[in-house]
Amino acid sequence: MSRKQIKTGHKKTVFDRNKPYNELPLLPPPDEVIDNEVLIKWGLASRALAELNKNILRLPNPTMLVNTISLQEAKSSSEIENIFTTDDELYKAISDKVKEESANPNTKEVLRYREALWAGYADILEKGKVDNDLIIQVYQQIKDTKQKIRPPQSQVVIKRGNSDLRAGEVIYTPPRGHGIIEARMKNLIGFLNNSKDYQLDPLLKMVIAHYQFEAIHPFSDGNGRTGRILNLLYLVSQGLLTQPVLYLSRYIIQNKDDYYYHLSAVTQRNAWKNWLLFMLEAVKQTASFTNQLIDEIANQMEATFRYAKAELKWYNKEINEVLFTQPYIKPTTIGNILGRTSRTTLTQYMAELSKLQIVSPKQDGKQVFYVNNDLVRILEG
Repeated sequence: MSRKQIKTGHKKTVFDRNKPYNELPLLPPPDEVIDNEVLIKWGLASRALAELNKNILRLPNPTMLVNTISLQEAKSSSEIENIFTTDDELYKAISDKVKEESANPNTKEVLRYREALWAGYADILEKGKVDNDLIIQVYQQIKDTKQKIRPPQSQVVIKRGNSDLRAGEVIYTPPRGHGIIEARMKNLIGFLNNSKDYQLDPLLKMVIAHYQFEAIHPFSDGNGRTGRILNLLYLVSQGLLTQPVLYLSRYIIQNKDDYYYHLSAVTQRNAWKNWLLFMLEAVKQTASFTNQLIDEIANQMEATFRYAKAELKWYNKEINEVLFTQPYIKPTTIGNILGRTSRTTLTQYMAELSKLQIVSPKQDGKQVFYVNNDLVRILEG
């Protein structure tokens, strides 16, 4: 892997967490941070990512993963920012428009994350690259806002959480001022897309850019979630993933203290190497975990189809597929596939599926949802 030497003006500065970090160095980081240890870890992570990308094609409709694994990613990514909802609330909301509209604020925020990921994925397929418009679009959809890059007068600081020791203490003040954020974002986007001047593997670029994006902190809120979506969209844009289903937020939650420690260490001590090793390990482990999820879903889909087809004449692969698209199903979803809208017929079909324990009914007021317990078990296991 060759890299062109780029002078970026990296110099030792005294970090003051209470002052805007306007001296944030441009990308790329110094060449020496990518040594043999980092390259070995990069090789392992790249191999795991390639195996995941290959395994995605096992599924008859790979886009279904955006409705299953990405929902867990949305929930976990939001939990990192202390936005909590239950699986039950999420599953009901994505299965019923009325439930979605009446969902509590936290559930709506998680759903907006998934929709932002889906919309960003469609944009990447059309344009093939991460650009400023895409980044702003993702942020606006997550936060349901028309705001863009935060203005120079905005006094944004990052503080310790209420449950932390020394709650409310300022731990970082991101850059601010006329044109400062815009210049850093222009450099970041150029680093990601310019393979001539920045000759670095896309996976390493993603890891480096993730720190830089969080350090720039270009928006008033929602930077963490926006940055984690951008990780996936960039990997798709570079052909390392065909679907944005790398479940990175799960690993970050499990190693939250280390994640924030290594982020701040780059800022305070220019400790790029440990950050790279941490994030590459995150990619490796996450790719292996997501691979396992895909295997379990694919095997369960096959077993369910064989079982149901042997018992029910009307059962087909399209119905089987939709049962694994989301954990909770309404009878009308089955009716749309079969082209039958008779309430009596659909009630009979759902009763037959329930008798075979392929789904189980779940009463919610006057409504009944049908739960694919096998899919729930896999997603929540």
